Parts: sequence; structure tokens; C-alpha cells
Amino acid sequence: MPLGTMTNDSIREHCLSLEHATEVVQWGDHLLFKVGGKMFAMIDLDGHRCSMRCSPERYAELVEMEDIVPSSHNMWKYHWVTLEALDALPDRELRDALTAAYQLVRAGLPARVRAALDGGASPGRARPKRRGRAGDAKRCRPGR
Repeated sequence: MPLGTMTNDSIREHCLSLEHATEVVQWGDHLLFKVGGKMFAMIDLDGHRCSMRCSPERYAELVEMEDIVPSSHNMWKYHWVTLEALDALPDRELRDALTAAYQLVRAGLPARVRAALDGGASPGRARPKRRGRAGDAKRCRPGR
């Protein structure tokens, strides 16, 4: 591995430095990075592979590069790539790609989830008070 190449630890550190990013071990040997419950990147815990989401344009560029392939398990349909070697991209470019993956997934979250992440109230419309149908409520009649 060339000097300055990112490692699983440095990828983890970078992903977790992104606001509201979380991690979870899933499928036995994969560390997933998520925002708002949606995955934006993952690394193999027992190897030196990293997968991430990217824009359609960036996907087309990346899969033409050596050691970068479309991700398996139909993830390629959603523009996921896998770096077969962590030195497939220079350190700065990999960090930028991980940040772009995070931003892409965060931007695609429902407005309510984004608002919750930002600490604001749900942007949903105010719901009118629910009123019962005529005859549902007992009417108060004098003398009864």
C-alpha cells in the first residue's frame, strides 16, 4: 500500500466525522456508514475494500478506473461502486468521494428526516383538528 493510502480506520474516522453519520456492523463482516438510517458507504472488516454511493456521472467515471468496479447485489443499479483496493483513489479524492456519497444520501432523505437531523420541527403541514361526524358525539340536552 503506498504511503498516505487510506485504511479502514481512516475511512471510519472520516465517515464518522460527517454530521449525524452512524455506523453499524451488518452481514457479519461489513461496517456500514449511514445518515438518517440510509447507507452511504461500507467497508469490509476483513479486507481492504470500500463501497460507496455516487452520482450517475461520477459512477460512469469511476467504473472505468483500475480497481474500481460496480458494486454487487444489485447495488450498482443505485450507482454504488466498490474500490477493490483502498489505493484505487488518492487519499484526498477518496475522502471527497465519501463526503459526496454522504451528501447525496442525506439530500435524498425525506424532508421530515432531514429536519429531525437538523434539530428542527417536522416541516409537514399542520393537521386540522379532527372532528367527529354528525351524530357521533352525544349532544347535551337540557333535562337529561
